[in-house]
Amino acid sequence: MNQITITIGEERVQVERGTNLAELANNYQSNFKYEIILAKVNGIYQELTYTIHKDCKVEFLDLTERGANRVFLNGLIYLTIYATKQLFGSNMEIKVNHSLDKGLYIETNIGLTEEDLTHLELKMKEIIAADLPITKVTVTRLDAKNYFQAVGDEVKAGIMGYITSTHVTLYKLADLYNYLYSQMPISTKALSHFELTYLHENGFVLRFPTIYMKEGIKPYQHRKNIFELFQRSRDWAKLLKLENVVDLNRRVSNSTIEELIRIDELVKNEKLFDIAKEIVNKREHAKIVLIGGPSSTGKTTTTNKLVLCLKSFGKNPIMLSMDDFFVEREETPLGEDGKPDYERLEAVNLELFESTIQKLLAGEETSVPTYNFILGKKEYKNKIKMNKEDILLIEGIHALNPRVLEHIPKENKITIYLSALTELNIDNHARVSTTDNRLLRRIVRDNRTRGNSVENTLKSWAKVREGEEKYIFPYQDDAEYTFNTAHIYELGVLKTFVEPLLYSVPVTSDYYNEAVRLINFLRVFLPISSESIPEDSILREFIGGGCFKI
Repeated sequence: MNQITITIGEERVQVERGTNLAELANNYQSNFKYEIILAKVNGIYQELTYTIHKDCKVEFLDLTERGANRVFLNGLIYLTIYATKQLFGSNMEIKVNHSLDKGLYIETNIGLTEEDLTHLELKMKEIIAADLPITKVTVTRLDAKNYFQAVGDEVKAGIMGYITSTHVTLYKLADLYNYLYSQMPISTKALSHFELTYLHENGFVLRFPTIYMKEGIKPYQHRKNIFELFQRSRDWAKLLKLENVVDLNRRVSNSTIEELIRIDELVKNEKLFDIAKEIVNKREHAKIVLIGGPSSTGKTTTTNKLVLCLKSFGKNPIMLSMDDFFVEREETPLGEDGKPDYERLEAVNLELFESTIQKLLAGEETSVPTYNFILGKKEYKNKIKMNKEDILLIEGIHALNPRVLEHIPKENKITIYLSALTELNIDNHARVSTTDNRLLRRIVRDNRTRGNSVENTLKSWAKVREGEEKYIFPYQDDAEYTFNTAHIYELGVLKTFVEPLLYSVPVTSDYYNEAVRLINFLRVFLPISSESIPEDSILREFIGGGCFKI
């Protein structure tokens, strides 16, 4: 029989055996706002070139779905690489550095004017209109290495030395081949939604719709503090000749990784010490230090280390966590899905929090709650009294929200934003996502401290990320200080802890695709032992063995 049955939503259709997804997708494109870019076949991501040979369930996806959005973005990066070479010549190289205001910051080795960038955007649209195919080719690892060496991409050639497979999958766009660690759209036609924003002669931002943008691409807002923090981190990495995974793996191979760990930890401690010195200089007016940032940025450890730094100046800092002021579990506000939303500011009892802080500042002995996360309720076991010389350190994901302690004058507060900004790239075209770095940290910590499975962490992560977009990132550039909590070596360490956990996710799981993606991401990193990591390292908050109570 040549007929097979495909289930799409509530519909069952008969198609010829060997039909590919692209043919089938044409019949459903009108149901989507954006171009269909990917599909799930029995729950597994497949490119639209995939041919169907047996009965199955198919779900088509556009860029509003998380996995398809990643494929769309990697397609856009490939398009940008190809268009720059077409327009400015084969010597033009781009480096995809990091995210910036819902876009990607890209640097060029040849200076561009604003007019040049306008021409580039037009060239990209011209290539999109031409509907050029992006085809998958399988080659030997050695052939891939030789190709990248021939075109002068030594980093990608180097990465081929860390891939254990005999063959690798490349993608071809016209006469250009590339390796982007991702599935791809089948043609340039699907890549029409983007904008370019000029920053300076050697840098621009590639902007695109994300899954959090209901109305499409939003106007660009430059995040000065985060941008400068990224730049400082990358400049430091360049000094150490550590710009990509190949550089890091070389440190592992030549046994200098322990030295790198010590250097990294020393630099982190020095920067935190400098912030403490600034706090002491402002202490006459500022009695409160608010430390905020998204999930898994190491807020607790960083705050504990800042306490020690301040004590080295003879000060007496008092540490509080906003998590201890959560409302009782049954009072937790509900999200749009009708389920408890622990990411909202309203999940914190702001009235109790503010009154407690006011009492402390007035010098009153005050009962301070400790939240029992097992019972979902506050318990009052501790009393605190602030002396005139004391400094209050408060950490929490919402600490920088202007509604927090809004009645206390701004000049009486110091604000610090923490972010895990990874200095490394995989190569010039593939960045290491700060979100992925934090997710890997959280998977390891949740499993170690709460016994959570990878699936449970991945299930909650989407909610966490949504909350960050709404309640945390809008205030990231308002902080007086920004501090990078990512260690340049840490992904090699996290790999040893997280890989076995990711392999536990069964193929039947809703989170199997994400587990596979993270496994593939980590496979280019050589493992790094955690033995040399000091007890006070921020990374210890996640892998264990730290000296601070978490």
